[in-house]
Amino acid sequence: MNRSFTNLIRFFLDECLPPLIRDSKYFMYPLFYYWYKGNNVDFYMNFKSHAFDLTDEEFADAYRNLKCRANDRETDLNMPCADFILKNLDKQSVSLLDVGCGRGYWLNRVADETNYKLTGCDLYDNVPLKNGIYIKADVEKLPFDDNSFDIVTCQHTIEHVRNPQKAVSELKRVAKNQLIIVTPCQRFFNYTLDLHINFYPVESYLTSLIEMKNHTCKKIFGDWVYMCSMNNQ
Repeated sequence: MNRSFTNLIRFFLDECLPPLIRDSKYFMYPLFYYWYKGNNVDFYMNFKSHAFDLTDEEFADAYRNLKCRANDRETDLNMPCADFILKNLDKQSVSLLDVGCGRGYWLNRVADETNYKLTGCDLYDNVPLKNGIYIKADVEKLPFDDNSFDIVTCQHTIEHVRNPQKAVSELKRVAKNQLIIVTPCQRFFNYTLDLHINFYPVESYLTSLIEMKNHTCKKIFGDWVYMCSMNNQ
């Protein structure tokens, strides 16, 4: 079930159903049961209510131990987003860091089509990459020096973090030339099939979080694609 299709499902749930039904625990429970394959349904259904009470390790384990249908797809990126980003990567740069790289789909695609020196990081112990280095790291505490990478990409990650201001600050700190962030254009509901705890239903919610002057923000198939130059900010 690719990202474009699940974005269509999300649009139907969020925009077409009356809120009283859309945010009903009883209506959503069968969908959660299907999506999480019957595993820890109550925990993930109520994730928003206790995400900020978990320790850092417990919070990371909620993702590391996740068994749901999202794991059956290659990437959370929809293909039009991936194509757009690839086309607009800074051509003068030589290094790229992908923060929240998941199982490495994006880095492997970049490796196939460019000559960038690639690095990925996420909460997993190991992610095999075609051509790049993987480092276990938290987006809120990146283990890299300032301006370490020409390009920094972060896709479908900031909606999950408990301190998005800190996460964005870290992304900006390690990016030298270009920063690219992708996040869903999504309204808040108590029961969403993902584990999102931050929501960006309008462009200004995202742009005001990142606070960069030389930027573009484009909605592509239900996701925001934010791109900015780190020069002259």
